Formats: sequence, C-alpha cells, structure tokens
Amino acid sequence: MDSLLKHMVDMTGHRDHTMLDISVISAVQELANASCTRVLTLAVVRGKMFVRPRAQIVAGEAATMVGMSDLQQPGEPIEHYPALAACLARHDASAEVTNDSGGHTLWLPIWLGDKADTCLEIVNPTPYTSATIQVIGGVVSVYRNFQNLLDYSERDSLTGLLNRKTFDDQLAKMLAASADQESLTLPGELERRQHGEEERQWLAVVDVDHFKHVNDRFGHLYGDEVLILIANLLNTSFRAQDRVFRFGGEEFVVLLRGTTQDNARKIIERFRQNVASHDFPQVGKVTVSVGFVSITAFEPPVIVLGRADQALYYAKSHGRNLVCHYDELLSEGLLQSTESNDTAEFF
Repeated sequence: MDSLLKHMVDMTGHRDHTMLDISVISAVQELANASCTRVLTLAVVRGKMFVRPRAQIVAGEAATMVGMSDLQQPGEPIEHYPALAACLARHDASAEVTNDSGGHTLWLPIWLGDKADTCLEIVNPTPYTSATIQVIGGVVSVYRNFQNLLDYSERDSLTGLLNRKTFDDQLAKMLAASADQESLTLPGELERRQHGEEERQWLAVVDVDHFKHVNDRFGHLYGDEVLILIANLLNTSFRAQDRVFRFGGEEFVVLLRGTTQDNARKIIERFRQNVASHDFPQVGKVTVSVGFVSITAFEPPVIVLGRADQALYYAKSHGRNLVCHYDELLSEGLLQSTESNDTAEFF
C-alpha cells in the first residue's frame, strides 16, 4: 500500500506529459513485477492507425523515453498488433495475449471519451492475477484522469490545438534535438546547414488572409468556424511528429521535426493548397500566408520566431496566399537580417 501511495503522489506531482509517462510505467512495472512496460502512442495518419513507443522500462533498468530513429515514420501499422486492434475496434478496456515464448502481454488503452491515442503495454512472464489487474486498473485510471487534465490545460479551447503557453516547452525540446545534431559544429561553422539535403528542425508561422473581413462580413460565429476548419486542415496536412499551435486570433505556429528544406516546403505548400482549395461554408474561399525558417540551437527562440514573422510579413505584403522561406528571401536581398538581441517586433 505504501508503494502504491508513493507512486500516486509521484504521478500527480508532474505538470509534464513526459514525466507523467515515466511515472506511470515505473509504477506499473513495480506493482505488476513485469519484465517490460511501455507507453504507446496510437497515431492516425491518412486514415491508418500506427503504433509508436514513446516510453519504456525494462526490469532492472531505469525508465526512458524512446526516440524515433526515423522521424519520418509514424510507427508500426496497427495490423502488427491484431489483439490490440480488435480491442480498439470494440472499445474494450483491455486485451491480453500469450506470446510464443510463453510470456503474457496486456494492453490497456487510455480512453478519453470514444478516442484512445495512448496505450499501456505490460509484458509479464506469468499470467496476471485478478488482484494485479485491479491495482493496475486503478493506476491507469489515475493516469487517464491526470493526462486529461494536462491535455485540457495545454489545448486551445476553440480549435483543440496546442496553446501558446505550451510552445516554449516544445520549442526547447526541439532546440535540444537540434543541439544534438549540431554538437560537432561551432557557431561560426553554421554555413554547412545551408545544404538543402540536410535534415533540420523548422518553424512556420501561419496567418489567415483577410480574416478581419470574414468577421466583419459574416460575423464571429462564421469566423470561429473558419478557424476550426483551418485547425483541422493543419492537423491533416502536417505529420504526426509535427506540433501545431494556435497563437491567438488567426495566427498559428507549426514546429516541423527532422526534415530537409525541400520537404519542409512541400509539406507547408500542401497545407496552403489544401486551405486554398477548401470550400468554407457560407464564407467560400479562404487563403493563408506562411513564413518559415530553420531552427538552430545557437540562436534565441525570439530571434527564430521573429525571422519567421519577417517571412510571413513579406508573404502578406506581396500578394498573400504565399509560402516564404526566410533564408531564401535573405539570400535574394529581399529581407534585412535580424540581429540576435532580447527583443523582437511582432505584428
């Protein structure tokens, strides 16, 4: 009982999804005496579900987050987990199978309403007792409720996208990843990152063109519907590993992970075209302008965001419905370079 209470206190003391994942698998691993416990992400990409591990703990080792070696891949197809797929299709609380080696795997989807985008996987060399399943079920219930609270605090109430207060944390994680990639490069040697085929992290700022006209002509209810539909198009146009934020009003920010300059532009252009071709009820046609820039660990976030804003401003002042890359505009002499300082001017 003392161990269970300790784990409950630990789980509910976090305000971060990563640490919450580490806490829950540590608790389940100890309480179930399991050989391996994982947190799985269930992601739907172009109508197909994929399974990707994001945290794991093996008996005798510390819990760790799982890094994807290839961020372009969404994970394994759900077909590789037939028992879990059937469980999700039936909206069941759990599924259990006996492995070829005689071990037992238990899956516990984390249902939020009728949707599950997270699942616990517990591997045990022996069958699970009813008492063990009951204790694990209690831990999972606490995890589900607290995950829901964290999701609610991190989401924009209108669009369901990540809100601005979560941006700093997500950008810090991206900068850390960028620093790992650049660990052998000094700040004075950043020219090598101009090669188009090198994979980098990217930041894009999106603004809805003439949005004030939409509100003035059709009213704020239709304006809100446009924002909701834009958010849906952002979610379907970008990849599962990318992060989409509503910054407020009609402005959105996207963090794109590990991809080349050419691919980043293609992904952003796909989104722009999806918006331009979409028929918005009552309003008709709506377009967006986008400015994007590569992220480097050697420059402050305010400078990175300011450069994307510069590219966005150029797009909006040169016809709108455009995607503009900061470095390209700079190399063509169409923009002035922003110096690294503690302030930036936004619009």
